[in-house]
Amino acid sequence: MELWFLYAIGAAVFAGLTTILAKIGLKDVDSHLAVAIRTMVVIVFAWIIVFISGAETGIGQMGIRTWIFLMLSALATGGAWLCRFRALKFGNVNKVTPITKTSTILTMILAFVFLGEPFGWLMVVTIILMGTGTWLMLEFKKSKTDEKQADSNWIVFAVLAAVFASLTAIFGSLGVSDMDANLWTAIRTMIVAVLSWMMVYTTGGQKEIKSVKLKSWVFLVLSGLATGASWLFFYHALQIGRASLVVPIDQLSILLTMGFARLFLGERFTKRSLLGLFILTTGILLPAIIDIVL
Repeated sequence: MELWFLYAIGAAVFAGLTTILAKIGLKDVDSHLAVAIRTMVVIVFAWIIVFISGAETGIGQMGIRTWIFLMLSALATGGAWLCRFRALKFGNVNKVTPITKTSTILTMILAFVFLGEPFGWLMVVTIILMGTGTWLMLEFKKSKTDEKQADSNWIVFAVLAAVFASLTAIFGSLGVSDMDANLWTAIRTMIVAVLSWMMVYTTGGQKEIKSVKLKSWVFLVLSGLATGASWLFFYHALQIGRASLVVPIDQLSILLTMGFARLFLGERFTKRSLLGLFILTTGILLPAIIDIVL
């Protein structure tokens, strides 16, 4: 078995664990504070990757244009993380995750509009499959008025998380061309950390730090460690394997996330949601499959 394949599987496993650990850690913690705590852990891993790759020397070569898009990307990343954590706090993992994955659809559309990237039949089929799969996975039982309101709240944050995630990718494509991607990620994460703590202090969330339970601290730190581990595995997989093969395997983290949600959180799936998961996963993998075959 190829070493790159094992690294890619490791990246997917840890990416799947990231969401589950964050969901558990969010139980009694303000979502803004949770993002700030987790981001501090992620920063350590981001800079580990930078020094492993020797990319730290590129800081002095960054131009004004790069810094502008770096800031925009950081703002979008911060927005995506804050909205995703907010959605996870009130919504089930097996419903929040599919919506956030639709950021791929938005990225395709924005890349066509702003970057001039091709938009052929394959992209159309991919969008249809992902959209259909996501819709099938979103099942809502009839509930009381207040419960419906809670549902609508997490949906809004999940959609916003997808929008911000797609903007992160677009700003990254516009600004990362003249610098190392790992250095870009590390600096961006530091900016996100500053923004996250500013949000915490703006909302008065710092007052809750002392009341955060040990269990929440453990799972939020583990979530950050899982994110860092996923990045490390993904980086090593890309070093020795083809991106067209590595990226699709990493995207399979959605299957692992769903499995972990069932195993650790007791979330259940209907035949409809499982069909939706299959169609969504097919949409995610289709471009890579076609690229490999052709």
